[in-house]
Amino acid sequence: MSARKRWLILLVLGALAAMGQAPFDLPLVMIVAMAAAVVVFNATASTSRTAAACGFAFGFGYFAVALHWIVSPFLVDAATYGWMAPFAVMFMAAGGAVFWSIGFWAARRLSSGGWALVPCWAGVEVLRAYILTGFPWASPAQAMVNVLPGQSLALIGPHGLNLLIFAVVVGLAGLSGRGWGMRIAALVPVVLLMFIPPMNGKAPLSDTVLRLVQPNAAQKDKWNPDMIRVFYERQLAFTAARPETKKEPDAVIWPETAIPWNLNDSGVVLEEISAAAGGVPVVLGAQRRDGLRYFNALALLGSQGQVLQTYDKHHLVPFGEYMPLGDLAARFGIYGMASQNGAGFTAGPGAQLMDLGPVGRALPLICYEAVFPDDVNAAPTRPDFIIHATNDAWFGPFAGPQQHLAQARMRAIEQGLPVARAANTGISAMIDPYGRVLDRIGMGQAGYLDAALPLPLAPTLYSRTGDVPAVVLLVLLLGALALRNFGVTREIRE
Repeated sequence: MSARKRWLILLVLGALAAMGQAPFDLPLVMIVAMAAAVVVFNATASTSRTAAACGFAFGFGYFAVALHWIVSPFLVDAATYGWMAPFAVMFMAAGGAVFWSIGFWAARRLSSGGWALVPCWAGVEVLRAYILTGFPWASPAQAMVNVLPGQSLALIGPHGLNLLIFAVVVGLAGLSGRGWGMRIAALVPVVLLMFIPPMNGKAPLSDTVLRLVQPNAAQKDKWNPDMIRVFYERQLAFTAARPETKKEPDAVIWPETAIPWNLNDSGVVLEEISAAAGGVPVVLGAQRRDGLRYFNALALLGSQGQVLQTYDKHHLVPFGEYMPLGDLAARFGIYGMASQNGAGFTAGPGAQLMDLGPVGRALPLICYEAVFPDDVNAAPTRPDFIIHATNDAWFGPFAGPQQHLAQARMRAIEQGLPVARAANTGISAMIDPYGRVLDRIGMGQAGYLDAALPLPLAPTLYSRTGDVPAVVLLVLLLGALALRNFGVTREIRE
């Protein structure tokens, strides 16, 4: 097979594998496409260099389709930034593909057999989740939230689930040869799991009702002076609306940057919001400042509009919310990129809980932070539920918000906690501890949702251990492969 033909096949298989991610939600297609890519890898990648090329081609096709929504921020002001959109997709796809290229290269270096690919592939997914603050978006485990295997997130987390997925993929790829009938029979139950929903029935609900507010402010209009008051009045009206059949809400949640005014200067506005809420706690997103530093924050309002607590987003988006190494550059006289001098946001101190009184203690997450399971595991004590306030208008109207919702569902399963999600343009949702969406407001809709807060489950195994067991297992497997490879190489030399 020529290199060009191999590249084309792997690019197409990568694109098909991305169909496992939302909004397509076809995990079986992902599994089969990955297995086919491993077949090509095993058959044609006779050298480490060819193996790396295989991983890059397959990864590029996968991430180009899965992350195509990355064009959306550049189309908010298309006349100015639209030309950057294709380069953004190529950059993000290539970035993810580099990791998979390293995994395929390492597998060929460590062994001529396909099973070495399992820990190598899973290992680079761990690296992708942590290096340069991490970007675990479109992880293969993310494709499993709608099917039974996704429930294993509560036990082994996303990296453990990735390891299982890649084991199934490599097993399917090795069905040729003797005994193929028995191998297929052994794998049929695994494949069937891709069609089984997590569970039926309703999650146990508490007596607490949360109101989730969604103003539907398009990003191009969100900071438009002519529209600012429109969106604010809309949220105020949704907050003040009286329920027709359900009980009055016990707390109200507005999305990220729900008000355009700086929190420090919004006293009268905050009083108006609390009055509309009837004095119950309100959690809302706003920017705040401390000297020259600015923070992307959530504020908890008391009955009179007083700010009882603020949470500052600590896992910021590189280049989007801050310039990496900007504060370091300021030490050498380059101040334009430094958050301490007002350039971008400053990171908050870390995960913390908000005390909403009788409603319970909540772990706040702002937008991007819901992508990182380790951020949730960093909570000082176990919360009663998670609040996810986000502005998904940046992610466009199609795949981006749906994939972001899938990740919030992953966090619910991993922790055994409900998630109350308020999104600016959608999808706002109440998610139970099994990751099921109990009720939602769809994308592009303005409205509010009164939803009963599900009861939390007992702490999950993953909430107690985090990624440590999966990482230790990967290190042991890779170490064993390295030792075996060293022994084989030594025998050949002797």
